[in-house]
Amino acid sequence: MSLALPLAQTRLAVDWAWIERNAGYIQDQFREHVLLTVLPVTFGFIIAAVLGFFAVRWPGLYTPLLTLTGILFTIPSLALFVLLIAFTGLSIWTAVIPLTVYTLLILLRNVVEGFRGVPRDVRDAATAMGYSGAKRILTVDLPLALPVLFAGIRIATVTTIGLVSVSSLVGQGGLGQLFLDGFYRSFPTPLYVGLALSVVFAVTADLLLLWLQRALTPWTRR
Repeated sequence: MSLALPLAQTRLAVDWAWIERNAGYIQDQFREHVLLTVLPVTFGFIIAAVLGFFAVRWPGLYTPLLTLTGILFTIPSLALFVLLIAFTGLSIWTAVIPLTVYTLLILLRNVVEGFRGVPRDVRDAATAMGYSGAKRILTVDLPLALPVLFAGIRIATVTTIGLVSVSSLVGQGGLGQLFLDGFYRSFPTPLYVGLALSVVFAVTADLLLLWLQRALTPWTRR
């Protein structure tokens, strides 16, 4: 017997009256979904940037770090959420910590490849002109690495938007709560709303990041 059978037997039309009555609830879940996307991607990028700095400075660290983040990425999301309940309870951190972990593999790879992709002759020229250390990284290396860094951020963001819904099973989840609501009540409208907003959010976030990338790297448009 399939648990999805009752849902399949219900009306498939959208109940617009339900959407109107629950507009505030939908907005709250969407805001939570945005928060549960922004926080993990931000924390993940900060951690990946630090790890990437060490990996570029000491190349021998890159393979172990990449292996570690790869292993963490393979842990089933639901298992990690449930495991953290013992330490963080049913708080927002139960969702944020695993979601941050899942961004590391993508972001670390792009951070390292982005900085490795800076031409050596450009670095040498910058050093000869008196740029060294942090000044060279911020004014020379970072701008040239931005396209690759943004590619990683875009992938991590869209991936996280999809994973956030899973955390609804531990009391978080943003739009994932709409999925659960529709499934448990055999009522498809919340499913439609959650799915539509998830897709719109993912596409909008990706386009905004692409616009920001192009605004920060005008030389790549040529």
